[in-house]
Order: sequence, then C-alpha cells, then structure tokens
Amino acid sequence: MTDSLAAARALLAEHPVVDGHNDLPWALREQAGYDLDRLDIAADQSASLHTDLARLRAGGVGGQFWSVYVAAEYAGDRAVSAVLEQIDVVAALLARYPESLRRALTADDLEAARAEGRIASLMGAEGGHSIANSLAALRALHTLGVRYMTLTHNLTIDWADSATDAPRHDGLSAFGEEVVREMNRLGMLVDLSHVAPSTMRDALRVTEAPVLFSHSSARAVCDHPRNIPDDVLERLPANGGVAMATFVPQFVLPAAYEWFTGAADHMRAHGFRPLDHTPEAMRLLAAYEAAHPRPHATVATVADHLDHMRDVAGVDHIGLGGDFDGTAYLPDGLDSVACYPNLVAELLDRRWSEADLAKLTWRNAVRVLRDAEAVARDVAGRRGPSLATLAQLDG
Repeated sequence: MTDSLAAARALLAEHPVVDGHNDLPWALREQAGYDLDRLDIAADQSASLHTDLARLRAGGVGGQFWSVYVAAEYAGDRAVSAVLEQIDVVAALLARYPESLRRALTADDLEAARAEGRIASLMGAEGGHSIANSLAALRALHTLGVRYMTLTHNLTIDWADSATDAPRHDGLSAFGEEVVREMNRLGMLVDLSHVAPSTMRDALRVTEAPVLFSHSSARAVCDHPRNIPDDVLERLPANGGVAMATFVPQFVLPAAYEWFTGAADHMRAHGFRPLDHTPEAMRLLAAYEAAHPRPHATVATVADHLDHMRDVAGVDHIGLGGDFDGTAYLPDGLDSVACYPNLVAELLDRRWSEADLAKLTWRNAVRVLRDAEAVARDVAGRRGPSLATLAQLDG
C-alpha cells in the first residue's frame, strides 16, 4: 500500500479530485454563525470540521462543489434567504483565501484553476425547495454562480418526489419537468442525488443535458433509498451524465444503514433532526453509539461501490462526492478531505488504470460541465426564459 499511496499522490498531482459535494457552508452556519474568524480554514480545523485548506491540499482536491444547502424543513422566503446566506459565505471564503480558492463557473475555469495551482470553487444548491417554486429564483441562483441544483433534499416538494419521503407526483410534476428544461437552458446541472427513482427516470426522459448525481452510491451494493438503481446507472452512457460515489457510511454499508435507522429514531425521540450536527445532538449520538456499537465502513467499502458503478455505467460516467461536513461519521481511512489518496491507492491495488482514475477524479466532472454548457448555448438559441408557474402547470 505504501507504493500505491505514493502513486496515488502522484496521480492526484496531475489529475486532482473534483468533488461533487461538501457541506462546509452549512457547517460554518451551524457552528460559527458564518464567523470565519471563529472557524478559520487556513488553520487546522480537524477538531471541528472535515475540511480546511491544508487538508484539501493534502487530499489532492483541485475542484470543489460547495453545497449551498438549505434544511428541507425551510420553505418559501425562508428557504430563499437561507440559500442566499449560503452563497454569501462561499463568496466570503473566496475573498478571504484568494491564494488557495478560485471562483469557478465553467469547465474552462476549472482548467484555469488547476493551471494556477488553486482549488476551483463551484456551488451546488441542495434541494429544489430553495427556489420556492419560482423559475425566476432559479435563474437568480444561476446568476449568482450556482451550477447544479439537487431537485429535492430529504422531503418531497411541490413538484418532485424525494427518495426518503412519501411520493406525491410519481416522479416529476409538469412544473418539475419545466424546472429541468429551464436548468438545461441555463446550463445548470440537474442533480439527482436525494430524489426518488421515479424522479430520476422522469428527469432522464426530459433533460437535453447530462445529469449529475453529486453524492450517491450504488443501490445494488447497499439497498438504501438514497442510492442509484442499476437501471438508472445503465442509462447514464446515453445521457452523458456522471454519478459521484459518496462516502456516507449508511449509504455504502448495509449494517451501517441499519444502525443509522435506529440512531435517527433515537434522535427524533429526543427532539433532534437526524442530520443535526450541533454539539448537543452529537453528544446524544455519542451516547447512543456507546450503547449500540456502530458498524464501520472502510475505504474498501467505497471502492466496492465504485467497482460496481464502473461495471454498470462505465468509467466515463463516475466520479466522487464525499459529503464531507455533511455527515456525522465517515469510513475508516476516509475521515477528512485529506484522505482521497487512500481511496485512489485502493483502486490502484484493484488494478484500475491511471487513465481510468484520471477520469474518475478530474476528467468526467470537467466534461459533464462542459457538455451542459454546450447544451445551454443550443437551447438558449431556441427559446427564452420560461415564465411558467406551478399554478399554471400543476393546477
């Protein structure tokens, strides 16, 4: 493994990771009220965060989609103002650390950041509730730099079914389909993590551009509703999309899924959301873990998903989306953004070629963004901004 780790670091120096999903902005909100002096990522933040600048460098990260996540319980104007605050803190990070982070809006920006030795910083909005059923709000997010939107988070919304809530639309409603079309026109990637399989299939039917799964793994390997069924993975080559495997233990290890189901019930019984990572919630979770030992995922667990996803979708249609700072626990050996070399070393030991690994880490993500930009130029030449409303299309 020592030789493989050295080879992994050398590969990442040439083909760094473009990671699809990091929840640092929400962690800064929850832990520090966006006070970057309190959580300065130029310093070691391993006691509080999975992410800081030194560990991004050590991990070979060259591009990061920062999640401008909004809690699924937020709605209407509250959701819109919260996503604007998330966008604002990403802007603050870029202004504070210009030697390390570079704003990126396009595939060319990703390449330019790599050439400069900086980390390309993109944004993805996690949950269609953040546009409050307004295509104008969607366009505003794009203008502010958001380059993907996850159609739902954990709750079904007015126009799309979530993987982890009761269905209401059998996938996308008519307005939901219009959201996908407008995202195509803008060049905003349609992110299908978190959505129900019916929503995935509807989006693939409607979209003219490649889709993204910013942080989802293989349902055939771990039967969690957040993961991607094989029939959807099989459709990615025709669509051109990319599925970015996540590291969240309950999404990759069946025993961890069972454990987290019990832990979530325990959290709810004590008045906390399962995704609450405040100190009080984490103390409650630690007490539960002491009484109920937690199964541990490993680097090999994640590699098993990548092997399967490569077999089903093809190596041109996979990537990485760790979900750092968005989960309480991580696999052994993948406990921070510094650990991508461990995963690449594992894949080298499994006889993945350097060319295939370069696609996994860098090339596929750059290509899918470039392809979405090309589709947007074509679609925008054929139609203008949609003025449709939820009431008009869904009644």
